[in-house]
Amino acid sequence: MLLRQALRVSLPWLCAGSALAQPAHPPAPQQPLPPLVSAAGDALNPAWRVVGFPKQHADIPATTFRAGTLEGQAAIRVDTDASYGTLVHDWRGPAHTLRWRWRLDQPLTGGTAPPDLMSKAGDDAALKVCVMFDHPLDRVPFMERTALRLARGVSGENLPAATLCYVWDSGRPATLQGTNPYTRRVRFFSLKGSEAPLGQWMAQSRNVAQDFVTLFADELPQGRDTPASAVPEVTSVVIGADSDNTASRSTGWIADLQWVGGAP
Repeated sequence: MLLRQALRVSLPWLCAGSALAQPAHPPAPQQPLPPLVSAAGDALNPAWRVVGFPKQHADIPATTFRAGTLEGQAAIRVDTDASYGTLVHDWRGPAHTLRWRWRLDQPLTGGTAPPDLMSKAGDDAALKVCVMFDHPLDRVPFMERTALRLARGVSGENLPAATLCYVWDSGRPATLQGTNPYTRRVRFFSLKGSEAPLGQWMAQSRNVAQDFVTLFADELPQGRDTPASAVPEVTSVVIGADSDNTASRSTGWIADLQWVGGAP
């Protein structure tokens, strides 16, 4: 039973392969995030890598990430078609304010099931920005800790014990916060939802440390009173989109992803 649970727990992380593991040689703390697009504006910045769903687990098409310019803005275009994919940069340092701009031109549509972040059948997102943390394993509840250890053994990756995602939800209005239906190791805020206008750039700014405290308070010694300085370090930053559960399609854009200010 625990092995089956470990496999279920590992799959959401394995969708990003080694991207969600601790980097072997992490960058120095306090370094800025590299631009998403190369200086020429015609290619992905090689500091970011595209990772799809591991073929040994399922033959799922990869979400497409392409550099482009839209309304004078250099950005990454993100297209899904019954697919899964992530664009990852291993970055290590304290969590502080994360800013980006995004727009959704086509929400998840044309699928065999409606998108629903709270159900396994509908667990797809047209756009998401995620942050992984070096969360101490001894803070994870026993059964989940055991499953995570097994998942690490099954996957061969040092899978993170805590991931925070900011999501553009095609199925519900915004401001939902919750836990991934496959694993409590991944928790999310939906910042934009089904009511958000399409085809418009929108700016986001989030205090990542405070959001981590909000979503993972049950695993912090001081709960919601935990200071930002006590939040675990970040290990990776990821953008992505998936539509494999609902077999739908979507098109969106992300630009100007960056840490702002120093450590809180």
